[in-house]
Order: sequence, then C-alpha cells, then structure tokens
Amino acid sequence: MSTFDIDRPAAGNDESPSALNEGNTHDVSRESKLSRNTDTVMRRGTPNVASEATLHAQTHSGTNSWNPAPSASGLLEHPLGAVKGKPADRSKFWFEQKTRLADSAKGLGRGGARYGRTGVLHTPHGDIRTPVFVPVATQAAMKGVLPEMMKDMGAQCLLSNAFHLFERPGENILDEAGGLARFENWDGPTFTDSGGFQVLSLGAGFKKTLAMDVTDMKSDDVIAPGRERKAFVDEDGVTFKSPLNGAEHRFSAEISMGIQHKIGADIMFAFDELTTLMNTRGYQEQSVERTFRWAKRCVTEHQRLTEARLGKPYQALYGVVQGANYEDLRRKAASQIASLDFDGVGIGGAIEKRIIGDICAWICDEMPESRPRHVLGIAAVDDIFACAENGGDTFDCVAPARCARNGAIYTRDGRYNIKRVANKRDFGPLEEGCDCYTCTHYSRAYVDHLLRAHEINGATLATIHNERFFIKLLDDIRDSIDGGYFDEFRDETLARYYAHGSKG
Repeated sequence: MSTFDIDRPAAGNDESPSALNEGNTHDVSRESKLSRNTDTVMRRGTPNVASEATLHAQTHSGTNSWNPAPSASGLLEHPLGAVKGKPADRSKFWFEQKTRLADSAKGLGRGGARYGRTGVLHTPHGDIRTPVFVPVATQAAMKGVLPEMMKDMGAQCLLSNAFHLFERPGENILDEAGGLARFENWDGPTFTDSGGFQVLSLGAGFKKTLAMDVTDMKSDDVIAPGRERKAFVDEDGVTFKSPLNGAEHRFSAEISMGIQHKIGADIMFAFDELTTLMNTRGYQEQSVERTFRWAKRCVTEHQRLTEARLGKPYQALYGVVQGANYEDLRRKAASQIASLDFDGVGIGGAIEKRIIGDICAWICDEMPESRPRHVLGIAAVDDIFACAENGGDTFDCVAPARCARNGAIYTRDGRYNIKRVANKRDFGPLEEGCDCYTCTHYSRAYVDHLLRAHEINGATLATIHNERFFIKLLDDIRDSIDGGYFDEFRDETLARYYAHGSKG
C-alpha cells in the first residue's frame, strides 16, 4: 500500500426530458445468473426500520417541526479540519492508493502503463472508496429519491451543480444552511461542478458532449434544434442568459470560486471553457490556453477564500483538462494543470468515444499519481470500463436518472425499454437477481403502469434501480482490481451487456 499526500455533470439541464431513451427495445434474459460478485453488499431491499421508527415518533410527537436524526458519522455536523476562528485544514483531504493494474503490452499509457487503481479518497465529510460512481443530485436533490434512499442503495457521495444552485436557491442560502451536505441532509462527501460546463452547453444549445460517436456527424448535430447561442466567451469569463428566466449573468474564475466556496462541497472544479469536437484545431488551442489562465486565477482565488473563510472544512479544488481529441493538446493541458497547486484533476470536454481510454491514459501520463482523477459525464458501460482501466477514480453522469424517467432500464444484459407492451403483464422484477429496493418489492408491470400514468413513483422506482446498477458496477470493478481479475470481469461484463446490441 502506498500513501500520497496531495501536493463537472453531465451536460444539459436535468430539468428537461431527454432523448436518451434511444429505443433499445430488446428484452433481457430473465434466466441468466449473477455475474461473479465479490462485493459484500448489504441487502438494499430491506427498509431502514430505525429510520422509519424515528420518523414515526417525530411526526406523531405533537410538534410541527421535523428534526432529522443525528449524523451516523458525526461528520455532517462536525466535519474534519473545521476549527472555529481558523482557516481550513488541508491535510484532511488526501488520496491513498491501494492496488494498481499491472502494465501490459496493450496498456495505453506511456510504456504500456495501465493507470486503473483502487484507493481511498479522504475528505472532511468521510472517506470514498474508489473507483466509484457519483450520482448527480443536480439541484441538491435526486429527482424523486431522498438522500437517505441514496445512502441505502450504496452511494458514497453526491455531485450537485454550482450553476443550478446559483440560479436557485442561491449560494448564500446554502452558506447560511451550513453548506451543501447539511442543506440536503446528506451524511457524506459532496462534489460541485464549476458551472462552466452548464453555462456554455446550455448557452450554446449543445445536445451532446462527452464520449460522442462522431461518425458522419456534422457541426449542426451538436446543436439542439431551435436553440440560439446565449453564451459568449471572452478572456475574462462568460456572459450568458439564464435558461431559467432569461436574465443576463456573468461567470468568471473568481465568481465560480466564490459561488462554490459558499455552496461548501468537499470537492469542486475550476472554471473551464467547454468546446465541442466541431470546433477547429485553432480554437481548441486557444481554449486550452484560456482554460489554463482561468485555472491559475481559480487557484489564487481558492487559496484566498480558504484563508478568509474561517471555521470551514477544507474544500479540494480540481483542475480540468481540455483539448478535445488531440493528443498533444491533452498532454499539454494535463502538464499545465499538473504544474498548479490543485488537489485533483477533472477529465472534461468533448471526447470521441473510440479514444476515451487513450485520452485518460495521456492525461495520467502527465499527472502525479497522488492526485485523484474525476471523469466528468460518463455513464456508458464500455466507457466506464475504458476510463477505469486507464486511471479514472470517480465518475458522474445524469444519464441513469434521466433514462429512468423515460423508461430506459439498465441491467447486466443491456438496456431495455420498460414501456414495451410485453411488460404490461410481466410481474417479475426489473432485473432478476438485482438487490435494489425496486427489484425486491415491485414488478415490471407496476413500474410500466406508473410511468405511463406519469406518476412520480414510477420515476422514483426506475431511478433507484438504475442508480444502484451503476453504483454496484463500480463497486464490482473496484473489487476486480483488488482481486486481480479485472480483465476477465471486464470482458465477461461487456460481452454480456452488449450481446443484444444494447446502446449506452
């Protein structure tokens, strides 16, 4: 075991219905057995009796107030390194590496390096075992699913979006509440995206971002129909119109840092410029340099705010590496970010799907191993394996929840549409062998009915299943790396998942 001291979400507005339910209409095999599972997981299908008893007592005690149960870890009220009257203690955030994949002739890194690894990310609000899936609670909430439910399904941490929280309720409200974790009653670590991704993607009307398949794609294919450009970049920052109310706003490195410090997540990202694969090489070069200049300003402002905001826990800052598909630009951007005093790195921007593993490896070649690596906006199963094998530690994406609301269900045998006619009389679970609350309590027919009737419980039950699928997938990847059978697990899982032509 080696220990190191440390020297964005998904695209689009999660409010809008997505076309991610892409018509994967095959039915999955209901007879197949569980893949090798070395993860010792609590059964998630059993209600938390203690929590329900507490809720009953509190709601029938003759008072009108709701008082949440105390934090199980104690870190919700008393995060590590937060001392009244003193600046945050940076030593409370660090990454501990455990097992790394062996290099091989097929390794994509320099000299055949494979950077996939397991580890523990220590934060003021608790530890995160990596690699891990980070569910996206965009506005400090997962639609239709309480934070306590996320904990029950095995989530270790949550990511919210600084842009959406800036829009409502406003960063000052979260600061007054004691930070993001206390505001949403989440007893664990939290992340926030910088807002740059949303400002530019929403402002320009982009409809695709990370891991694009660009075969036969034209420039118009990345712009949503009927969307005018509402974000304009200059050297200082971005001016944009709010998609919520049309108001004009300004984001810069300093403004983003100020907002994120008040939101109070354990891990936050530097303000960067989003580009698409359709931008010219010349513009990508300019964007890399601009993102580097913004990154330096973010570090300076972050350090100033850390010293000024006394009594707060330390908030780690990750720099974001851009550069699209160009190896030289990705390596240059990674070296630039590595030269600055960041706590970790975010792998961002538009990436062509076929080289997503290569891009992770190029970045890891240039990055100190002591810095944790977050892959922004990834949820296709093959992409997760490619990124995990080549150095990704943490992964976020809105796709599991967004797909769930549209009836797309992830299983080990691929993704299918719950709203197929055949499911109207299918009284089995969404997936045989799944340990999630939905699969141990409800049928396909019931979830199909709820979604067709536009009942919120349908979205809740489908979301619980999909989020559990990705949480467990990363848990199993982590176990396979520690257990020395990652290659076999990857090959078996991908062969089974894509056997029926599944997408995503």
